[in-house]
Amino acid sequence: MWATAIGVARVRALETGREDALFRDPLARAFATAGGLWPSSSPLPDDEVARRRRQAVSLSIVIRTKFLDDLLREASGAGVRQVVLLGAGMDSRAFRMNWPEGTRLFEVDTAAPLEFKASVLRQERAVARCERITVAADLREDWPTALTAAGHDPSAPTVWIAEGLLIYLPEDAVELLLARIGARSADGSRMGLTLGSPGAIERFGAGAAPGSAASMWVSEMPDDPVSWLAGHGWEAACHTLRERAAAYGRPVRTPPRSAEGPGGLVSAVRLPGGSRGLRYDRP
Repeated sequence: MWATAIGVARVRALETGREDALFRDPLARAFATAGGLWPSSSPLPDDEVARRRRQAVSLSIVIRTKFLDDLLREASGAGVRQVVLLGAGMDSRAFRMNWPEGTRLFEVDTAAPLEFKASVLRQERAVARCERITVAADLREDWPTALTAAGHDPSAPTVWIAEGLLIYLPEDAVELLLARIGARSADGSRMGLTLGSPGAIERFGAGAAPGSAASMWVSEMPDDPVSWLAGHGWEAACHTLRERAAAYGRPVRTPPRSAEGPGGLVSAVRLPGGSRGLRYDRP
C-alpha cells in the first residue's frame, strides 16, 4: 500500500511547478521519478466521472498538505519541538520546512518505504533542517515501543500528523491508534488528521480501479468528530476540503456532493488531563 505515497509525491511535484503553488516540495519530483510516475502517470480517463474523481483526490492532497503545513508551523510557534509523522511515506517536511532549533522529527513507517526514501535522499544529497529520526514500524503492531526506543519523550508536548492514513484503517484500528497517541501526548500536544468524509467511500472508492488507493479505503469520519475526539482527550476543530480550498484561493466550483473530496481536515490540541481515561464511543 505504501506505493500510493509515490502518487502523492507526484501530486505534490505538480503543485510545486505552479506559479501560485500553495507549497514547494523540491524532493517530490525525485520521489515520483524514482517510483516511475514522472514525467507522466497514466493518462486521464475518458470517463468524465472517473476524471473528476481523480482531480478531486489530487486537490484533496494539495489542500491537506497546505493545511498540515500551517498546523505544524503553529505548533512550532507554540513551542512544540517534537513531531511525529505516522505513515510518513514520501513526506519531506523535515527537508523543506524551516524548523526551530531543537526540533526532533520522527518518521514512522514500515521498512520498505523508508528504505526507498533513503535511497532517493542519498541521490539528491538532501539535508534535513531538523533532527530527523526514522522509525521502522508497522502501525498495526507495537509502534509505540519502537518510537520510544528511538528517543520520543512522552512527557514533552508532541505534534502528531496522520495524513491520508486513517481512511485505510478499520474503525477499531483507528480507535487503537488514537488511544496510543493519547497515551503519549503531554498537555499542550497537537494533532493533525485527515478523515474520510461521509460518503467518500461510496463516491470515490466504489468505482476505483482495483489496487488503486481509493479501492483500499475502509473508514470514514464519525458524524460528530469534535465529540469523538473530545472523548479521546482532544479539543478539535474540523474543516471541510471545500472550506479550506476557498480560503487558500482554490475554490471548488463543482456541486458540493461531488466536490467535498475524500477527506475532512482536523486540528486538535490536547486537553489538560486528557490522558486520564477520557473516552467516547464512536458512532
